[in-house]
Parts: sequence; structure tokens; C-alpha cells
Amino acid sequence: MAQIDLNPVQISRVIEMAWEDKTTFDAIKVNFGLTESGVIKLMRSQLKPSAFLLWRKRVTGRTSKHAARREYKVTKAFSPSQYKVAR
Repeated sequence: MAQIDLNPVQISRVIEMAWEDKTTFDAIKVNFGLTESGVIKLMRSQLKPSAFLLWRKRVTGRTSKHAARREYKVTKAFSPSQYKVAR
């Protein structure tokens, strides 16, 4: 896997998206180029161990974090009021 360099604002947004229930790992990959395993590595390196464990427990097995497992189709990756990273 290629090294992806993210600035602090982008790292913050990835963490925020990873915590959101409705944001899929696919959306994070489209926006930042990080795979699910890349997001896990980023979260492990950026969060306190206890927060990382809470996050992993929360997202493990959650169907809403995987687009292929969802029962519904999402037509956009973000809400205009939540989007913080400039293109």
C-alpha cells in the first residue's frame, strides 16, 4: 500500500468520518484514498488506546460502514453543513 500523506485538517476529518455511523469506509476511500485497513491504522495511531477500542467495538460488524452491506443506497457522501475540507 502506498503511503498517503494527510495534513492535520484531513486527519481530523477522516477521524470524524470514521466515527460517523452513516459514513462508509468507501466514502473515506473516495475522499482521502484510505482503505478500511488504512483507516484502522490511522485511528490506532491518532486515538488513545481506550478510544480506539471503543471505536473498533462500535464499527465491527456494523452494516452501515460498508456500502455493499447496506439495505439502502446513499446518493451523497456528506451533508453540505458538515463538509469542512476544501477541495
